[in-house]
Amino acid sequence: MTRSIAAQCPALFLTAPASNQGKTTITAALARYFTKQGKVVRVFKTGPDYLDPQILAQASQQSVEQLDIWMAGDDYCQDRLYRAAQEADLILVEGAMGMFDGDPSSADLAARFDIPMAIVMDVKGMAQTAAAVASGLANFRHDVEIAGLIANRCGSERHAQLIRDALPDNLPLLATLKRDEEVTLPERHLGLVQAEEVKDELELRFEAAVDWLQQSEDKGLLALPKVVSFQPAKKPVNTIKTEPLLQGKTIAVAKDAAFSFIYDANVNVLTDLGAKVVFFSPLNDAGLPEADALWLPGGYPELHAKALSENVSMRTSIQAFYQSGQPILAECGGMLYSLETLTDLEEREYHMLGILEGQGAMRGKRGCQGMQTAVMPEGDIRGHAHHRSRSANTPTPVGYGRRQRHPAPGEPIYQQKALTASYLHLFFPSNVEATAQLFLKQASSLVSE
Repeated sequence: MTRSIAAQCPALFLTAPASNQGKTTITAALARYFTKQGKVVRVFKTGPDYLDPQILAQASQQSVEQLDIWMAGDDYCQDRLYRAAQEADLILVEGAMGMFDGDPSSADLAARFDIPMAIVMDVKGMAQTAAAVASGLANFRHDVEIAGLIANRCGSERHAQLIRDALPDNLPLLATLKRDEEVTLPERHLGLVQAEEVKDELELRFEAAVDWLQQSEDKGLLALPKVVSFQPAKKPVNTIKTEPLLQGKTIAVAKDAAFSFIYDANVNVLTDLGAKVVFFSPLNDAGLPEADALWLPGGYPELHAKALSENVSMRTSIQAFYQSGQPILAECGGMLYSLETLTDLEEREYHMLGILEGQGAMRGKRGCQGMQTAVMPEGDIRGHAHHRSRSANTPTPVGYGRRQRHPAPGEPIYQQKALTASYLHLFFPSNVEATAQLFLKQASSLVSE
């Protein structure tokens, strides 16, 4: 039997003690810096996230995928890293939340694949204490290798020196980055602004960020990190080995400023299953393209509710598609678009598709988020919820999401004709067969509403 050969590639995992420390800014800066050196940089983002990957993909000029052991499994993550290592000169992984937050955490993922971690810390308002916090993180677990500390938002060289002097010898200061608003990434109520909306502005910020890295007195980040040995997955990964269950099918996917929460991994699953994926714009197109199934992903329909409402020809086209009994998957923002009306943050109400009973409304800062498994007749598909809206007067659900660590029912899941709708964002690689069945659903197999 031929033994698979490991793939060798420098790799670094960027983590932090908490959110909002500058991980995405620094990851993007590193990706652009090494890309400008002629390196192929593959970036991964831990956990469920749509907006950071858009930014990182533009910075690295490469596709960015999610790594999450809970959502997709150990073998899937190992396979994606192994394949990236075969083609890349550098792998960067951006963590989520704090270093040890979540189950599995960023530290769990880094330890599993032996990727050294760099701690990103906003050091504004502290000096020696930053060294103490970094030392505590570095020594909290012995199965995690720490490459060093990145001190973000340093006020001066004296500030940096105080931190440098307080760090133990085995915890180097990789970079001291000054406070610079020119490199800060723009944000919106659920996170970063979508890259496509501010593409030119991001280019300016990336170039400023490269200069920002080079201005650091500490140059550790400007050298390629330690080479990591990535092994092939022990078990076949189902996105590659599965039967082409969607062979000959065309799936229309909504994609524009209102609908863009689309994992590259999900699109890859559909194409691996044999489907042809075509994109369309509910905002700008007059009607649906020729298709056998429809996917309305999440996004920001509330920011474009007026335009969506006024595109009557598109609404009519999707309504006819629904009435014909063809399969539709509507996730979060796509579900809001499927309802009868949507009320935005300014309390303005707009007509939506009306293919699912109920009204949607945005709310302020309070929202719902967390990892859940969608429990459906087709099978369980893992995913997550993250929304700041509510729905009312909806039909009786066919099931609910199963929360990762809490017994209370999760998000309701609705099925009418061949429509499946929920607040849940599904991660297709977690169950490709069940995903295929959602896009093969026939209205005749369901009780008519």
